[in-house]
Amino acid sequence: MTKLGTLFVTVFTILVMGLTSQMPAVGTGRGEKIPAPTFYKDVVPILQNKCQSCHRSGEAAPMPLVTYEQTRPWAEKIAAAVEMRMMPPWFADPRYGHFANDPSLSEEQIATIAAWAKAGAPAGDARDAPAPRMWSEGWNIPPPDLVVKMPRPVQIPARGEVEYTYEIVSTHFAEDKWVQMAEVRPSSAAHVHHAVVYIRPPDSPWLRHAPVGEPFTASMLSDPEERRQAHETTSDLLLVYAPGSAPDRWADGMAKFVPAGSDLVFQMHYTTNGEVASDETSAGLVFAKSPPKQRVITLQLNNHALIIPPGAEDFRVEVQGTLPNDATLLSLFPHMHLRGKRFEYDIVHGDGSVETLLRVNYHFHWQLSYKLAEPRELKAGTRLRAVAWYDNSRNNPHNPDPEKTVTWGDQTSEEMMVGFFDVAVPAGMDKWKYFIRRKEVGGKER
Repeated sequence: MTKLGTLFVTVFTILVMGLTSQMPAVGTGRGEKIPAPTFYKDVVPILQNKCQSCHRSGEAAPMPLVTYEQTRPWAEKIAAAVEMRMMPPWFADPRYGHFANDPSLSEEQIATIAAWAKAGAPAGDARDAPAPRMWSEGWNIPPPDLVVKMPRPVQIPARGEVEYTYEIVSTHFAEDKWVQMAEVRPSSAAHVHHAVVYIRPPDSPWLRHAPVGEPFTASMLSDPEERRQAHETTSDLLLVYAPGSAPDRWADGMAKFVPAGSDLVFQMHYTTNGEVASDETSAGLVFAKSPPKQRVITLQLNNHALIIPPGAEDFRVEVQGTLPNDATLLSLFPHMHLRGKRFEYDIVHGDGSVETLLRVNYHFHWQLSYKLAEPRELKAGTRLRAVAWYDNSRNNPHNPDPEKTVTWGDQTSEEMMVGFFDVAVPAGMDKWKYFIRRKEVGGKER
């Protein structure tokens, strides 16, 4: 079972079964009986829109919730989970921001599921059901135009720490490509802590002496400079994957750019779980039908200098930066390790006031991307701030060692503080051009 599967089972089984049995009888409050909700008419539309992206065959959840026969045995636990707002998973503080991918159920939807479970989970008339939702088999995006797969599987031991593993895959693109949708699919998701897919243009010197088409680690490289480069690059990111993360889907007119002749570099962070395994991660790409007006680039705010004292329950780490040019903010993706507690993105205005864009009660096993409901236009000079809080105390059940002073590191026993964020810029602007700040002449920018 995957880490996410284990989490689903834990969430459902720890809930107190008495929650649903204490619900009032279905009625109007005036003694009038009203029909109980049924699966086919009332419940399955909610499952299709909010749950089946994970709860279907081949996906992260351990049980599918597509048919009545699959769903009925779980009725009371589903009701308890949604009433506790533990499912669908969503960790953004509702006081800050609005997000297009928020799967949270409305009060009415929660009441419908609770009433259905209380009434004994009736099936109802199958003719009332909407048409089954059609999913791309093996993908959460439309059928990819191209699947790029790591050519060689990576062997993962049963125990111990695994050094970051890289695999360079040639695309053989004869022409430039614009990627509007992308999804990473590990073949052994239970062992993947995270994956980053980088775009290496044909003129990039990055890792040029590293092998192509076979896995390697930084320690395997003979050149000390390339060993350092493995952990530090300015290459564009095609996609970041972590447990619980969703595929990238950019609006029409926006896409990520992959130059002709580029390679894709898979950076894989594997963790062990007591079982030997192998992984051959794939990336599915859907190309834009026409050249877009805006190019999406992924930027990040990070603080490598964090030092978290032993036993600290609410240790704060901050980083700030200003945008060198105008950009449209699209989404936010915080990343921490096992001691992560909260993460926040802010705009710090010129008068010192702070506008919070997102605050997340961080969950290591559900590292979600938060897509803004309305993209935000940000002017050059906008100051962005990321703040992270860590729990290095014994009260953190995930803490591997509360007696340890924790610093930045690749492994989950160490920590990271990365605030990824996606922005849209003019299609002709790459990351290098974006970071060229306009000079001021006579008090005005040029």
